Amino acid sequence: MERAVLCIVGRPNVGKSTLFNKLVGRRIAITEDTPGVTRDRIYAEAEWLGKYFTVIDTGGLEPDSEEIIMSNIRRQVEIAVDTADVILFVVDGVEGLSPTDIEIGNMLRRSGKKVVVACNKIDTPKTPQEIYEFYELGLGEPIVISAEQSLGIGDLLDEIVRNFPEDRDTEINEDLIKVAFIGKPNVGKSSLINKILGEERVIVTDIPGTTRDAIDTFFDYNDNNYVFIDTAGLRRKRSIYENIERYSVVRTLTAVDRSDICVLVIDATEGVTEQDTKIAGYAHDNGKGIIIAINKWDLVKKETNTHLEFEKDIRKTLGFISYAPIVFISAMTGQRVQRLMELINIANNNYSLRISTGVLNDIINEAVLLNQPPSEKGRRLRIYYGTQASARPPKFVIFINDKELMHFSYSRYLENQIRNHFGFAGVPIIFEFKQKERSQ
Repeated sequence: MERAVLCIVGRPNVGKSTLFNKLVGRRIAITEDTPGVTRDRIYAEAEWLGKYFTVIDTGGLEPDSEEIIMSNIRRQVEIAVDTADVILFVVDGVEGLSPTDIEIGNMLRRSGKKVVVACNKIDTPKTPQEIYEFYELGLGEPIVISAEQSLGIGDLLDEIVRNFPEDRDTEINEDLIKVAFIGKPNVGKSSLINKILGEERVIVTDIPGTTRDAIDTFFDYNDNNYVFIDTAGLRRKRSIYENIERYSVVRTLTAVDRSDICVLVIDATEGVTEQDTKIAGYAHDNGKGIIIAINKWDLVKKETNTHLEFEKDIRKTLGFISYAPIVFISAMTGQRVQRLMELINIANNNYSLRISTGVLNDIINEAVLLNQPPSEKGRRLRIYYGTQASARPPKFVIFINDKELMHFSYSRYLENQIRNHFGFAGVPIIFEFKQKERSQ
């Protein structure tokens, strides 16, 4: 059963993104007093009175604009409206009805979808006369709200949920595989997502910085439910001038935080850069599964063992994520994109993998017999036992006699022994060593 979908539309700067953030309960869309900030469709899940649904925020719509970005926004809005079960048309209740509102209203009425009109920015008890102008849209009674002040949001949500079709899924979905596509600007993250989805769900142009928000896209594939998070590429700090660009960096890091698996997209024509290393380091430090996707592989001149030499360089530069599988792809041609999806599923399964305490201690005991723990000043490290404390990511608690004696090299040795038995491809293994003197 498909998830119920709400699509938010309206002209620029009427407060759509502020309302979107209010509905989903967290700051996802960038809110800035600049027209055109929200360029793509941004997806997130919301809940009201036990009903779960997908909310789509869209770029500000100017139907007659011929500017390349604005024409892309118009196309994105049309796709979002076609996807939606209910359309939330946001208008500025202070400014009143505008010619652009009328034109958008005509377009929405032709869609045949249920439309709820929200008159935003009304933060006083007295309803201004301008509100009554919106009856001219012929879309029913406008609902007065203030997204900024959280006024009227409950009444608005009541009306939205009431109009969802009965055959839509509104139950909680705990099986989502959350995948963030991370990397520098212009390495092909959006193009890659579009290739996987088989539709142009994310705006793709050759203008740097097109993707400013972290964009959530929900879809089903081989009986699994995914949310793909496309992120703005991280530039060097000295290259970030606008406030919006700074917010985008924060949003990218937040996207990593709320993901399970990160696909690090690297441009094959450039190789691994300092920025790639920093982005991968943030994902690794936060315990995320990682897959390295070398994009634009079709543009690389091939010789014997080209990919082996390339992989060797990657492993040398990104040695701290040696567990991450590498796949050479082309978002343009679709080369090995299917393999990328397989690796995402493998990493997700490993992310949830649990090892029983008995089996884990058999592995540890065997490792100790093969390679004695280090000693210092006549005192040898003793490992009493271990247990897996949690999954997603897998975390192991190892009880030892002295934490000072647990050298990094021996910790890595134990990790390798666990990986030899269970793989854990694509995910980090976290150790917590607890000091515990054995009772006499």
